[in-house]
Amino acid sequence: MGYVLDTSDLPAVDRVEAIHAAMMYASAPCHVLHEDPHGEVHARMEVWDLGNANIFTHRSSGIRLLRTARLARQDGMPVIALSVQRRADGRIEQHGRQRVVPPGELLVVDLSGAYDFSWSGDGAAGCLQIPYDQLGLPLDVVRRAAFEVAASPLYRLVTGHIAQLTADPAGITDDAASATVAAASIDLARALLVSAARSGRHARQVFAETLLTRVRTYVRTHLADPNLTPAAIAAVHGVSVRQLYKLFADANLSLEQWVIDERLQRVRHELTQPNRRHVPIGAIAHGWGFRDPTHFTRRFKARYGVTPSQWRRSSADARS
Repeated sequence: MGYVLDTSDLPAVDRVEAIHAAMMYASAPCHVLHEDPHGEVHARMEVWDLGNANIFTHRSSGIRLLRTARLARQDGMPVIALSVQRRADGRIEQHGRQRVVPPGELLVVDLSGAYDFSWSGDGAAGCLQIPYDQLGLPLDVVRRAAFEVAASPLYRLVTGHIAQLTADPAGITDDAASATVAAASIDLARALLVSAARSGRHARQVFAETLLTRVRTYVRTHLADPNLTPAAIAAVHGVSVRQLYKLFADANLSLEQWVIDERLQRVRHELTQPNRRHVPIGAIAHGWGFRDPTHFTRRFKARYGVTPSQWRRSSADARS
């Protein structure tokens, strides 16, 4: 579950101590140094369990998190954090290397080691924290990958995924499918790290094991693309169309039916949105890849037991 700290509920004199205590719980033990400890210090932190990992979101005034070698030696909980910067540039120094991470970019932090992370002014980040034992990768592979992730072809895919996870952690963790989301997220993180580390011995195995996860993540982010064909999906992932079909068949899935179901879910959700109530149903369906209105209506009714217009009306009635 979720809420850790919101300093807006606290007197100003108590905020520095409260932020330090919350950081000890939410992430790795470290020294918490404020850019202006006598100024308007504020922070909001949340932690949400996601299967065998957790989602941590943090927004605050200028801050520096300094984890010394001594603190690292005292901590017996090895964890890796994949963090997307949301506000302000993040600055990380670890294992003798430095990187500046602007908003919208991903950084990987080995929370089991010493590090120096900071931002200036009002900043924010959201991260997925994964115990090492869930990754099944040697420590040297993870550490080698940490500063090379931007060079991986999986970088944008995983960055977008982490950004979505941390944008609505409450909704995702409360969903019945959260365990599946957790497993897929760990798979994607593992594949990114192996790709970034260019570890041939692990790469082939991990890429094979995570191919279905990567394909499904890719498709979900491109459902509105009219050129999302089996051939296009296969080409992006370096497999043949035959291999793609076999991949889904081995998971007891039909590729075409799964894509249609995903698109139907998007249309169904959009039809419930008040700000879309004046958009024609055909236009919404077309935007999600349905080119034949009759075919779409038939598919929708077969899936949900009502027509799209009936679903829109019932949703509007429920709101009113």
